[in-house]
Amino acid sequence: MRVKVLFFGMLKDIAGRSREVVDVPDGATVGDVFEHFAGSFPRLKEYEKSIVMARNQEFSRPDEPVAADDEIAFMPPVSGGSAGREIVTPAGGFFALTREPIDVGSIKKRLLQGEDGAVVVFEGVGRNNTGGRRTRYLDYECYEPLALKTMARLGGEIAAAHEISRIGIVHRLGRIEIGETSVAIVVTAPHRRAAFAAAAEAIDRLKKLVPIWKKEHFEDGEIWVEGEWDDSVLHAD
Repeated sequence: MRVKVLFFGMLKDIAGRSREVVDVPDGATVGDVFEHFAGSFPRLKEYEKSIVMARNQEFSRPDEPVAADDEIAFMPPVSGGSAGREIVTPAGGFFALTREPIDVGSIKKRLLQGEDGAVVVFEGVGRNNTGGRRTRYLDYECYEPLALKTMARLGGEIAAAHEISRIGIVHRLGRIEIGETSVAIVVTAPHRRAAFAAAAEAIDRLKKLVPIWKKEHFEDGEIWVEGEWDDSVLHAD
């Protein structure tokens, strides 16, 4: 049977491709598909314990069986974020991916309600160096369908845990210039304490849960930024 395989971040560089269609035997698992490619690209094995797998845009265990025409994704640790992809929840939460500059004012406008007494905004921006090494620009890529689902699920969990009204998360993709916003989190609430707490939790969890990867381009080279998955995500071990 035939399945489609996707590679992201540094794994794409190792495999020399972002996607491939491959034939696997009946009864094969997601882990078997990984082993197939690890046989051709031994460096993949070096990252096996930190790689997360997905089947049909949902996180998957290595022992999960695959079926014909499945979409299998191999994802390195996250390091985060086509234009216009978004999810709006029934509660009014807003989650989006964009290749255009993020308009924080428009996010605030769509989330704010009359009963709100606080709006907290967090913006992550591109900085001009890492460890003294001068950065020219950043580049973000992601597994878009899974990223959006995960952002929306994360937002729902945060809204349930804090006394807030609404939350919005928007992440840039593609090239980010120094000083530009790469991610914006907007929280509205009747009171400021809950809004601050929710925004802080949102960025901390987003960076370990949402499949978005960052490449830094320096004056003397480039590198994928290594992050880490949250313990709740299923690893390939």
